[in-house]
Amino acid sequence: MNNKTILLTGGGTAGHVSLNQALIPELKNLGFNVEYIGSKDGIENELIRESFPSVPYHAISSGKLRRYFSTKNFSDPFRVGAGLMQAVAIIRKTKPVAIFSKGGFVSVPVVMAGRMMSIPVIIHESDVTPGLANKIALPFADHIFTVFKETLAHVPSSKSTCTGSLIRSELMEGSAIKGQEICSFDNDLPVLLIMGGSQGSAMINSAVRNNLERLLKQVNIIHLCGKGNYMTELDHHSNYRQFEYVTHELPHLLHLTDFVVSRAGSNSIFEFLALKKPMLLVPLSMQKSRGDQILNANLFEKQGFAHVVEEEQLSADRFMEELERLQTDKEQLITAMTQAEAPITAAEMAKLVAVHTK
Repeated sequence: MNNKTILLTGGGTAGHVSLNQALIPELKNLGFNVEYIGSKDGIENELIRESFPSVPYHAISSGKLRRYFSTKNFSDPFRVGAGLMQAVAIIRKTKPVAIFSKGGFVSVPVVMAGRMMSIPVIIHESDVTPGLANKIALPFADHIFTVFKETLAHVPSSKSTCTGSLIRSELMEGSAIKGQEICSFDNDLPVLLIMGGSQGSAMINSAVRNNLERLLKQVNIIHLCGKGNYMTELDHHSNYRQFEYVTHELPHLLHLTDFVVSRAGSNSIFEFLALKKPMLLVPLSMQKSRGDQILNANLFEKQGFAHVVEEEQLSADRFMEELERLQTDKEQLITAMTQAEAPITAAEMAKLVAVHTK
């Protein structure tokens, strides 16, 4: 490959970074140099620098693209403009053979700069419908990869391919034994994993903690509660383990898990599917999002992979009812998940990306 460089970009949430994390070692195995463009303060800065300290990380200015009125809508275009100029400078310096974008606001100026400088731009969309950042970026893309077949109706079909989901290899290599070492549960009750996304979910956290005494008679709980949501006063429970956020521990915790209650981000739900974990999905409401998680969750429910409850309906009592139904339908859900299409590997995805380089 003569030290050819690929620039990866994407950020704002862990979902916009995790696929890039999976691709980095595989692209290196193919002989590429990999560098990353992200924001200064986004979660991608922490995740990429921690996971791949040898990968050069370029921080650029990034403005948020909002669907609602905000005074920042007047200032942020200037931040995007600054990010565009910074991305142009990085591209001139690194001379990449391609740019691979996972989405998020920081990716927009990078994709635009790539098109301006005639660099092949590859976009990956993991939700049923493209997010706002990817919608803006689509005209600048040379190729678009999707996870859901349904997404092909929302992107230019002439330059799009549905690959299916991608699952990190380390996820499949998790160990329930190591998960138990992390949690130290002292009984044989089933394990319930609660996951509200990298920022946590106040609604889900409240439903769990309001039912904690009842729940702990039935299950052990691993609660990924989100940054700033850890409650030290609950640490005395022997079968309740809280984590604000986990990275390398997650595969082990998932292998220990029997049931999952989660938001409906695409990356997470496909990981639960790959490991055949019965799931209760509580998607972000239309009031808090563009509705992408609702579409993801409804498709999974339609295929028999999950149960779904809208967060507006998630009272303490409804939570217990849905959890009981999840346990009752366990085998039915697992049977449906067993028949699902196998995910693509990171190595296979890296080869598809390589095809679209200069």
